[in-house]
Amino acid sequence: MMTRITTGAVLLVLLFLALWLGGWVFAVLWIAAVLLAIGEEFAALTAAGHRPVAWPTWLALVVSIPCFLLLSDTEAIRILIAMIFLTFLIVCVNVLFRSDPKLVDMLMSILPLLSVALPGMFLLAMARLPVSLQRILLALSFFVPTMGDMAAYFVGMRYGRVKLNPVISPKKTVEGAIGGLVGSTLTAVGVYALAAVLGMSPPAVWHFLVIGLVGGFVGQVGDLFASIIKRHCQIKDFGTIFPGHGGMMDRLDSILFVAVFMYTYYLLFL
Repeated sequence: MMTRITTGAVLLVLLFLALWLGGWVFAVLWIAAVLLAIGEEFAALTAAGHRPVAWPTWLALVVSIPCFLLLSDTEAIRILIAMIFLTFLIVCVNVLFRSDPKLVDMLMSILPLLSVALPGMFLLAMARLPVSLQRILLALSFFVPTMGDMAAYFVGMRYGRVKLNPVISPKKTVEGAIGGLVGSTLTAVGVYALAAVLGMSPPAVWHFLVIGLVGGFVGQVGDLFASIIKRHCQIKDFGTIFPGHGGMMDRLDSILFVAVFMYTYYLLFL
């Protein structure tokens, strides 16, 4: 328990620094984290006996990174759509012309692209917004799922009785999930209050209530999604880089899902 708490505290401090510095500093750190997470997921799928084609995803990522850093949202999304199609096409050709082509290998080849690389680029795009909005959206993307997960953990340990989804994650409870949603919502409101105090001209508070509640739910879905991958691969964690917390993918699972929600919400409403 102490190892988990200590590692979590160090990660939170580093996260605060990265978000405050923002810009290229955050972008470089985030790209490194996404690369590690993709590597961990491909490694887990390979260890499970699949034969994923990884290089098209790496190539698409290399092309997409400068696009999301330098181009407008519209231009970057157009290129991203093309990258997704081309990556899928290349994967299909590679798997279809094997001596033993399997549909599951084709699908597992695309999984890291959709679950890590794509969300990673959406969050990267937020790093080039005006400084105040950038800090607000990035803080929400990270802290809404992170604090929600923490609240769910402690509420579940203290009050958890009804299992949420024992087949996928035996330790998660309904009470913990509700506590997580409350924690995520309070966190979002806290981000609003802090931004207002710092004179960052945040959007109306009701946006933060929606983001906290919906983002908290999305984060929990992301956590369960990662759990079903680990169960499928018969592993406890994706890696060991963080003592008590597993690998990079174990830390980013819910954040990646929330990143997609946050970027979509920004494009539609902010």
